[in-house]
Amino acid sequence: MSNTIGWLLASEPYVRYRTRLDLLGQSSDDSEVQQARKEMLASPLVRELLSELEVWPGGTVNNHKKADLFYHKLAFLAEIGLTAEDPGVQSVIDRITAHISEQGVLEVRGNIPTVFGGTGEDIWIWMLCDAPRLYFSLLKMGVPYASLGKGLDILAALIRDNGYPCAASPIVGRFRGPGRKSDPCPYATLLMLSVLLQTKDRYHSELHTGAECLLSLWEHSRELHPFLFYTGTDFRKLKAPFIWYDILHAADVLSQMEWLRNDPRVLEMIDIIKSKADGDGRYTPESVWMAWKAWDFGQKKQPSPWLTFLVLRILKRIGGSGI
Repeated sequence: MSNTIGWLLASEPYVRYRTRLDLLGQSSDDSEVQQARKEMLASPLVRELLSELEVWPGGTVNNHKKADLFYHKLAFLAEIGLTAEDPGVQSVIDRITAHISEQGVLEVRGNIPTVFGGTGEDIWIWMLCDAPRLYFSLLKMGVPYASLGKGLDILAALIRDNGYPCAASPIVGRFRGPGRKSDPCPYATLLMLSVLLQTKDRYHSELHTGAECLLSLWEHSRELHPFLFYTGTDFRKLKAPFIWYDILHAADVLSQMEWLRNDPRVLEMIDIIKSKADGDGRYTPESVWMAWKAWDFGQKKQPSPWLTFLVLRILKRIGGSGI
């Protein structure tokens, strides 16, 4: 394990920064942490990503699985630790918060074809498979809950007994994804859990209900495939960053809930992930997003420091890392 940690500390600045904070437990005031953060902010990859977001919203959202969507890039910057106080971030936040629906929910520029019940035009809308990422990013970047709570309350209240549904702004009209109206949407549920975890347990019951939804789908993966989301071979491939519905994304979110850390269904996911380590305890991507090919996790030929870090952080949460 010490060799693996040493390897992480010799990799990209964003990996070093998160490793020191999340795996080694160093203080944000520590000189080594501050140096890693300074180098992360100066990294060409990070600077390029942030500069892209200066023209928010970028392209129109017509496929939530597109890895180059601006809100996916924003979420990654939030994950590695950029905040509203960092140069260039606040201006992006201002552009995001300039578009809020009549109901009070943050919006993206989207287009839903008429064949799916949409307008077929580019309009400002929100859906439960994009709005949660905006709230996740802004909260993680330090935007006060008080300024976002109204919209987040609206999204959180959409919970049903079996998880979060496919839901969207009233302006979208009859739109609904390819599933039964009574089914939960696994992806929307996963995204909602990730953002509700940022709110200091304000949504306790919603977290329990949403987590049980995902774990039940895992437990009954052979029979249940709501909205065409499967938990089969592709779901089980290790992939970064967190964009879609996959095992590492699900395990990362579920492992943040202390009451689930001994749940056999969570541990089964963890065992599958652990089985993919090489002899040095490192992890190689099994699938990649081509939009991220410049990053260490954008290839399948060698171990990825960021992917390895993500796995080790999950293992540390459940007490199985040895760190």
